[in-house]
Amino acid sequence: MALASLAFAAFGQEPSASLRQADAAYKAGQAALAARDLKAARQQFEKVVHLAPQVEQGHSALGAVMVSLGETAAGIRELEKALSIDPKDGNAQLNLAVAYEQTGSTAKALPLFAKAEASASAANRTLPSYALASYARALVRTQPEAALAKMQAAVAEEPNNADLHDQLGSLHAQKQEWPAAEDQFAAATRLNPTFAAAHLHLGLALQAQHKPGGLEELTQAAQLAPTDVTIGLELAKALADADTPDSDQKTIAVLQPLLAAHPDNTAAAYQLALALQRTGSVAAAIPLFEKTIAADPKNADAQANLGMALTQAQRAKDAVPHLQQAVKLAPNMVNAHQDLAAAYIQLNQFDDAVAQLRVAIQLAPDSPALHYNLGVAFKMQDDATSAIPELETAEKQNPSGSEAPYLLGVLYMQTGRYDDAARELDKSLKLQPQNGDGWATLGSVYARLDKLPEATAALNEAIRQLPKQPDPHLTLATVLIKQNQPAEAAAERKKGAELMRANMNRQRAEVATNSANSLLQNGKVDDAAAQFKEALSFDPSYPEAHLGLAAALERQGNPAEANAERQKAQSLTPSPATMPKP
Repeated sequence: MALASLAFAAFGQEPSASLRQADAAYKAGQAALAARDLKAARQQFEKVVHLAPQVEQGHSALGAVMVSLGETAAGIRELEKALSIDPKDGNAQLNLAVAYEQTGSTAKALPLFAKAEASASAANRTLPSYALASYARALVRTQPEAALAKMQAAVAEEPNNADLHDQLGSLHAQKQEWPAAEDQFAAATRLNPTFAAAHLHLGLALQAQHKPGGLEELTQAAQLAPTDVTIGLELAKALADADTPDSDQKTIAVLQPLLAAHPDNTAAAYQLALALQRTGSVAAAIPLFEKTIAADPKNADAQANLGMALTQAQRAKDAVPHLQQAVKLAPNMVNAHQDLAAAYIQLNQFDDAVAQLRVAIQLAPDSPALHYNLGVAFKMQDDATSAIPELETAEKQNPSGSEAPYLLGVLYMQTGRYDDAARELDKSLKLQPQNGDGWATLGSVYARLDKLPEATAALNEAIRQLPKQPDPHLTLATVLIKQNQPAEAAAERKKGAELMRANMNRQRAEVATNSANSLLQNGKVDDAAAQFKEALSFDPSYPEAHLGLAAALERQGNPAEANAERQKAQSLTPSPATMPKP
């Protein structure tokens, strides 16, 4: 708080020793104020109050200094005492008005501001800029237009004050006068380029107008104040809303250090949990959701998101109570019903899943995802009669989606509607060609319809996408027989048989390796080594068995052989560059 100049009153013709000492202390306090040493000024004004408690100027000066030092309650008491001695003390009135405004006592502040302004006007003066700004803040809730006028006057009084421009911009923003707000925030950042809050406000104003540059301003604000919670949360929200490929990673990079600096901030914890969940880091998100719920158990969104995360982590049993609570807290939250249905499906509680999806569809009948999910739930119950209408609705509502026509094609095939199946599968594969199982199914349907060239083409595409699957080869063999190509059919049957043996041997190797790992964990090293070797006898190309054998050989004291097994495993494990793309 800026301090008004104060003058000590004359004490009479023959002041006492105490009053002379008080006068000296008062002058020393004024000198300390001129040197901007508030602590020294306070000490001197305390002496004045002690030596001359009946003199109003001492209480007024001490109160003003205490308010400036942040001891607002104590300062208010001194200023009120000063006015009880001399109700006409204009400096005490103004300083008390500012102090009242700082503590939110606007009803007490406004009459004092009005008196101070009237006195200043009578003397052909205006209130100082700090007082005008405080007056504006006191008016903003009840008289927003008057508040705007006072803040504009404060800026006119002190045009190079970045903080005043920022406050004026904030008043324009509250009225959604975004161009005017932008101008004031921009002025604040020009006057003080390190003013983090002004960069924040400018960024938000630009975003409100859908103008470019908003994210850059928010980023600059965060760089200037990396531990400011408000700035960090606004930047994280803007990054998430930008929805670029790296939005979530950038959001996480902002929120992790912010939460480290403010570990008890549940808003930062919740936003970080959402970003982690979106990137698939469910295990890291779950404790942050739990932290949010511990602080606010009635947060339906957090309950629903925790439930969804637990379901994603294959912990549907733990998820259900949270999702049930979300539904209880927010019965009209569609996502909560949908996520609860997903948890029930994971638990094979299909009737419960269907019930939740029916409620969700009542709330959002035009959601193709809900109709599709309900169709899936019915299919899992082997209820094609109920599933097909839901999937047809989903397809109608979302003609560009490949999932509903694919599942419809499968159900039509299972119910003997082969023409319909072919139509739907063809539609799905045109929308999403990378579906080896879909091509294999379509090939089988075409074979049923005796559309042999079409069946051959579909099955060859299935084989290209699923080179290790035997079924497309075997189906193709039957098609080739119908096309009078026995040699080609025999070759396909042979390939299919070889793949069947390979798959069976891989399954045996997996079973033997799992058994060997269990033996190794129980300290039965020799038995484990023998089991790993048996696994490799089934499938020498199974890298997990080589790694397990390496661990057993290491514990048997054969490091050289162990290293050789690890090298074999490494040579059998495809590198990321050679792995097939999804």
